Amino acid sequence: MDWNSWLPVFIVLSSLLPGLLIFSLAEHRFALRTTLNLGGVLVKLLLVAWMWQGVKAGEDYYFELPFLPGGSFILHGDALSLQFVLLSSVLWLVTTLYAIGYLEGSPLRSRFFGYFSLCVSATVGLALSGNLISFVLFYELLTLATFPLVVHRGTVESLRAGRRYLAYTISGGVVLMLGAALLHSLTGSPVFMPGGYLSPLLAEHSGLLMLAFVLLITGLGVKAALLPLHGWLPEAMVAPAPVSALLHAVAVVKAGAFGIVRVVYDVFGVDVMQQLDLTWPLVMLASATILYGSWRALQQQDLKRRLAYSTVSQVSYVTLGVAMLGPVAAVGGLVHLVHQGVMKITLFFCAGNFAETLGIHKIRELNGVGRRMPLSSIAFTLGACGMIGLPATAGMISKWYLASGALDAGYPLVLLVLLTSSALNAMYFLPVIYRIWCLPAGDWPAPKQLSRRFETHWMLLLPPVITAVLIVLMGLLAGTDLSPLSWSKLIVEREFSYD
Repeated sequence: MDWNSWLPVFIVLSSLLPGLLIFSLAEHRFALRTTLNLGGVLVKLLLVAWMWQGVKAGEDYYFELPFLPGGSFILHGDALSLQFVLLSSVLWLVTTLYAIGYLEGSPLRSRFFGYFSLCVSATVGLALSGNLISFVLFYELLTLATFPLVVHRGTVESLRAGRRYLAYTISGGVVLMLGAALLHSLTGSPVFMPGGYLSPLLAEHSGLLMLAFVLLITGLGVKAALLPLHGWLPEAMVAPAPVSALLHAVAVVKAGAFGIVRVVYDVFGVDVMQQLDLTWPLVMLASATILYGSWRALQQQDLKRRLAYSTVSQVSYVTLGVAMLGPVAAVGGLVHLVHQGVMKITLFFCAGNFAETLGIHKIRELNGVGRRMPLSSIAFTLGACGMIGLPATAGMISKWYLASGALDAGYPLVLLVLLTSSALNAMYFLPVIYRIWCLPAGDWPAPKQLSRRFETHWMLLLPPVITAVLIVLMGLLAGTDLSPLSWSKLIVEREFSYD
């Protein structure tokens, strides 16, 4: 057996097999369920670490299985896929810890964690997909695996949100499949490659290539929450906090953004994008989504809905960075894929802590919560400062490279978009921070004592503390070889060196 060929398969199976076993467990099998959850996470992290070292050294990890005429089922570990796999695996660890504490004593835990593992398996498979056929398969599996998580509570609100989520994502999946089928009819489904593989078709099929691009970006734009395809995301906030974290930071919206990166760089390529004049429309769409999401976030009084509209804005930074087709801007977009995930998961963890411990859901209920829950409040503050882009945080690194990349690629107006968005970020986060730390405590809706030693259950507290520390470390240590910025530069170096 060729280890390099099978390693991508084992990475997918490391969460898939525990998930399938968890489905069969009785509710009272807490210890075994926890062991399967955390065991799968640790095995996946070890395998990903092995692949990370190999990809850095130039090793190739490639698995192929005949599937369709002109297109195989392919898993391929390259620098770009590994960045998303590593992000998903690390955040799966902290989200699993959080979910175990969050759902303690709740019904249907085996069902929840079973689908939770399937969701992560689909996300990792999507990241490792080596061509459009494999990508579409995992993209659809991700939709099916996340729907039961959105409707987990079974309330009228969650069922309504689930139906809307399913309508959006299945429709997007159909459109994505049409785009993939159109390209497959023209060229088959070769492996993703730097510079794309459509240049030979440009002279004869430019119109069809433009249509395929529109179909692919539309299908991916649903999960990436691009305007006007974002409507499902704020409604899905009725789901439990671990699911919100999963949707925003680990899986769904990241899958859409990652897919856009693949289509732009490894299907169409910079040259074809420029010759078909597809750059400006994508830059304008991303810019509009950034400003719209920020403006809508400012209007929300429910904390999780404010965070949801913030995601609509922040994830589009990734699309904006890759759409400008310059290496510096691409570094900004790719590193923000990681930075936004860590910052946003911190904010949702903290929002869940406030809700579970004190019954807080509305922003007006946060008065003085910093004195009752200091660690959660510090973590929330760091996440918010990162989103604004303040110095010494991960968000500042992303925005610096995006701004520098805009000038480098000849898009000076993008600077205005970034400045306006950052100002709006400050307008909707700073008043929340002010309430948390500066106003006297009010009457919290439903205070509970979840721990005798800590401000809340330790499994709810540890994950946001870990991710908040990462927000600062990724900002302060951005220049080191182990930082997401360093890996993003490696990706861009390989993506732009195909000539």
